[in-house]
Amino acid sequence: MTNTTASITRFCKRRASQPRWPVCASNNHGVPYIRMVGLVRFSAALVFGFALALFGLCWNGSVVAAEVQLKAVNIESNEEGIQLNADFELALSTALTETIRKGVPLYFIVEFELTRGRWYWLDDVLIRATRERRVAYAPLTEQYRVTTSGISQNFTNADDVRRVLSRIRSWTIAEKGRLKPGEKFDAAIRFRLDTSQLPKPFQLDAFGSRDWSLSSNWHRWTITIGKDGVITP
Repeated sequence: MTNTTASITRFCKRRASQPRWPVCASNNHGVPYIRMVGLVRFSAALVFGFALALFGLCWNGSVVAAEVQLKAVNIESNEEGIQLNADFELALSTALTETIRKGVPLYFIVEFELTRGRWYWLDDVLIRATRERRVAYAPLTEQYRVTTSGISQNFTNADDVRRVLSRIRSWTIAEKGRLKPGEKFDAAIRFRLDTSQLPKPFQLDAFGSRDWSLSSNWHRWTITIGKDGVITP
């Protein structure tokens, strides 16, 4: 028993006298030098890969946003109420038109918001409106059908469909007198393909595909209601 205890004591003394970490020979101060070159390289590669992926997402987002551009927009007040007119520049890809012709309807959304800034709290949302357009194809008549608010129009080619989708005319977003004269408001509008209404297999195909990324950025501008009710700009 005494011999065993002495052996353990000598072993502990030898371990205590050895440096805990390998010491760099060129370091006069004896600062520990941890041999983790492989781990450091892996970490650097991981950070670089993450940065590259983030850059790719940002770049791809700018491409997606460029597929639909707002060309013109204005808001006016008349006897019908507060109405919006807008023109978008967009293109329907071959994948989208082929999907429609296969019997899968597509839904295109235009979203509008009107807010009033508040310095003490979140912006006050005064108007939030959505216009949905459903595009389908009838193989018997070989015509596209565009349905807006229950009203349908038939077209013989996809270019006519694109032209209709790109235009918003006399869209009543609020009743007359909803906005107080003499105040400023922040308006925002965007166009997008609603992929959430696609059948599940098509949603998987649409995820991350540029052919299905038909959308615009939010376009924001400021409007003023004059005392005479005229909206500018």
